[in-house]
Amino acid sequence: MRWQKTNRACKIGVKIADRHYNRQKIGSPQFVPPGRCIVLINFDHTALWVTSWPFAQYVKHAWAGAWVNSLFRNEGDELSSELILDAIAATKYFWEPPELGLITFVNAKKIKSTNPGYCYLKAGFKRVGKTKGGLDALQMLPEEMPEAIKPMA
Repeated sequence: MRWQKTNRACKIGVKIADRHYNRQKIGSPQFVPPGRCIVLINFDHTALWVTSWPFAQYVKHAWAGAWVNSLFRNEGDELSSELILDAIAATKYFWEPPELGLITFVNAKKIKSTNPGYCYLKAGFKRVGKTKGGLDALQMLPEEMPEAIKPMA
């Protein structure tokens, strides 16, 4: 397990989140959407993960009810696909996955990779469409998820 649980206002997490392309307000003391969340940071503080679980009635995309990976940033040497799998295992330690599993949205226009979303695909996600705004949607269903593992203290 590479992750430890933290919170939506973690000072180190704020700095990492500020460098993520989807950050709305640089420097804001919180970096997680409203609602239920699991925030994870790795031990050398080079990676940050957020699983949000918005209430379905407030969601406007086609995957209402799914967990949402609203932020993942890896600035270290660990493989992103392995960090993703560990983050999902840690999330499952706290929550039973919903029927629609986990969804993430990738803005291909804001990523330097020639294959945006590749680390998610390596982790087992599947492309399932696009949002109305043109973001790529990638999903992992509960039966494809790793077993639950407690994050480190």
